[in-house]
Amino acid sequence: MTTTHTKAADLASECAWFKSSYSSGAEGNCLEVAELATDIAIRDSKDKKGPGLVFPKTSWAAFTAGVRADALGTRLSA
Repeated sequence: MTTTHTKAADLASECAWFKSSYSSGAEGNCLEVAELATDIAIRDSKDKKGPGLVFPKTSWAAFTAGVRADALGTRLSA
C-alpha cells in the first residue's frame, strides 16, 4: 500500500472534511476524513492545517470493514 503525506489544506477544501457521527470531540482525539476522486484523505481535527494522509479508497474500505468486524482486536463503543 502506498500512502502520501502532505498538508491537509492542500488535499481538499475545508467543506470536504467531516468527522464521524460517533465523535463527540470532547476528548480531542478526532480524525477528519475527506473523499477525494480516487482516494480518502485523513487529518487530525486539532491540526487542520497540519499533515494529512492519503489512502486508496480500496485500502480505506478494507480498514473500516476490519474495524467494524473487530478484526483489529479493539472493540468500539457506540
